[in-house]
Amino acid sequence: MQQRPLADRSVSVIGLGAWQLGSDWGAVDEAESLALIDAAVEAGVTFVDTADVYGDGRSERIIGTWLRTHPGSGVMVATKMGRRVEQKVANYSPDAMRAWNDRSRTNLGVDTLDLVQLHCPPTELYSTDAVFDDLDVMVAEGRMTAYGVSVETCDEALAAIARPHVRSVQIILNALRLKPLERVLPAAAAAGVGIIARVPLASGLLSGRYDESTAFAPDDHRTYNRHGEAFDVGETFSGVPYDLGLAAVRALGEVVPEGVTTAQFALRWIIDQPGVTTVIPGARNREQARANASAADLAPLTAAQLDGVRTIYDEHVRAAVHSRW
Repeated sequence: MQQRPLADRSVSVIGLGAWQLGSDWGAVDEAESLALIDAAVEAGVTFVDTADVYGDGRSERIIGTWLRTHPGSGVMVATKMGRRVEQKVANYSPDAMRAWNDRSRTNLGVDTLDLVQLHCPPTELYSTDAVFDDLDVMVAEGRMTAYGVSVETCDEALAAIARPHVRSVQIILNALRLKPLERVLPAAAAAGVGIIARVPLASGLLSGRYDESTAFAPDDHRTYNRHGEAFDVGETFSGVPYDLGLAAVRALGEVVPEGVTTAQFALRWIIDQPGVTTVIPGARNREQARANASAADLAPLTAAQLDGVRTIYDEHVRAAVHSRW
């Protein structure tokens, strides 16, 4: 699989998002979780993204188990910290960040974390020098090799990119959320900052498998967070109202070439955006992991296909999401 630079390493253009390994989307068996990591890596994936709050550390612990049984795999693991407390800048103290860091190192079974991202911190944090200065100290201490920020908005992304030692920005980017193309991706490319594209399938909407009758489990955020009840609504279906999203995906079906799934097309679209480093779809089983990875084997999209995605976005979802994030 094609590799692109990230924090002095090279990572696969398609990675593995590991939120689901925490069983926050419904139960995922640990043995199957380990098997799907195997399948992803066998398919060329060299980047795995997790967080300390996914299953209260369960996702990290499963990945740590995999790492112990695959020494020298070359897989880069990125985790996140900061969502274990009320979102106030004062809670991002040196002691707190070191405690979160220690917990992740224990969960993953490593002395030095590859990449640590602040996990969608409060907007005012981006102008707080002390937090970023302390992150620099933590790198110097050998706790982590590099750090980045996972953001909710394009303005937050631009603020993070302006920080001299931020190595990555993770942001929602998919065929239903195009705003980062305008300023964020060019700014990141100019600064040498990696872009990690998350929620690439809009919480499964872009799989093309859902319709008006689809029911999600009560403990699935696609049920309980449709209006932002638990966290930013932009994380659920990319903030697109469900009915509008279904209409957009149906229109997208007219652009997807024969023999390619809607999900694979959506992942290939992200890979083809200048400035993107890697995209991190989740997977609940080995078959999904392999299917996601195979999107990297598709030919780059044609100009007509790229224009088609833009037209569908403009007609169906722009008014609902473009000004919000």
